[in-house]
Amino acid sequence: MVGLNPELAEFVDALPLVDHHVHGAFAADGSRDRFENSLNEGSTDMLPAFVSGFDSQLGFAIRRWCAPLLDLSKHTPADDYWARRVELGEREVNRRFLTAAGVSDWVVDTGFATTDLLDPAGMTTATGAPSHEIVRLEVIAEALIAEGPDDYVTRFRERLDAAKASGAVGTKSVIAYRTGFDVDYARPTDADVAAAASAWHRSLNEGAPPRLMHPQLLVFGLYAAADAGLPIQLHVGFGDRDLDLHRVNPLLLLPLLRTADVASVPILLLHCYPFEREAGYLAQSFDNVYLDVGLAVNYLGARSVELVARSYEAAPFAKVLYSSDAFGPSELHYLGSRLWRTAISRVFGAWVESDDWSLADAKRVAELTAGTNARRVYTL
Repeated sequence: MVGLNPELAEFVDALPLVDHHVHGAFAADGSRDRFENSLNEGSTDMLPAFVSGFDSQLGFAIRRWCAPLLDLSKHTPADDYWARRVELGEREVNRRFLTAAGVSDWVVDTGFATTDLLDPAGMTTATGAPSHEIVRLEVIAEALIAEGPDDYVTRFRERLDAAKASGAVGTKSVIAYRTGFDVDYARPTDADVAAAASAWHRSLNEGAPPRLMHPQLLVFGLYAAADAGLPIQLHVGFGDRDLDLHRVNPLLLLPLLRTADVASVPILLLHCYPFEREAGYLAQSFDNVYLDVGLAVNYLGARSVELVARSYEAAPFAKVLYSSDAFGPSELHYLGSRLWRTAISRVFGAWVESDDWSLADAKRVAELTAGTNARRVYTL
């Protein structure tokens, strides 16, 4: 894209980022199959033999941007990339990519597959940057129901209060994966929640881990988080194949967003692609709604510039946050940062060159998204 402003690019490259939605990097060495499967968001199993995770926008972006940090030429062949990665080992790879991301604060979702990943303390050890925990509402619910359904309402609220007292800066719900957004958002009574919890407990299969699918219990979690005064992150749009994409358009959240009970806490729409314009509309329309386009930035690779540009169409600039949503390979933590910085420099640089924006305003808005907005939302 024309219009790259060297002064702006240098400024953006030096900005410390608050990665407001991220998971840990892999804690130990693993196979190539594990690595390549991690480059396909839609796959929950190993990829078929004829598909390479490297043959994608994300795979090409890794070979372009990540190879030099492993002392390789950009666009190095996939086999050479993998051989060098094995030679260095996961710990050294993590050190290089996590520090190069330029992240000042990690806001870590600890709710999924945490045994294979660095926990928040591990992310801090690897980088020196402080980490802050996001607690997943469904994980709280599933742990509670495994203990039994008695006093579910009280115990859920107590767990949230304890998490907040221990330093958790927000919550996350994956209601998008469990039911989609097209549910009844009326606040359930405590009696309704207790009855639903009892029914859920009776339906559990012995030996199988609990999985919360009950709409009322999912909605109860959202209200409980709001009552606790904790920001609520919501997965929106692009995800793996457990998700029905047509049921996670954020416009389906309008009945919830119009509810006074949740208006007092920030609602953070994560990822949003391909609904980033709908998310921007909601961020403009509701004081407490924010968005990011993390996750998809990595998966779109060379096409991520246009995605980042769209995130600044309708949303107020104080409502746009940075995230990588990296999970597993630390290339994703670095690449989220690198692609975002490149996109901001190109998009804002073009607007400065065309005299639609001043250079000073471009720097200010980049700084808002890089970290100022997130620090305000999560009180970091």
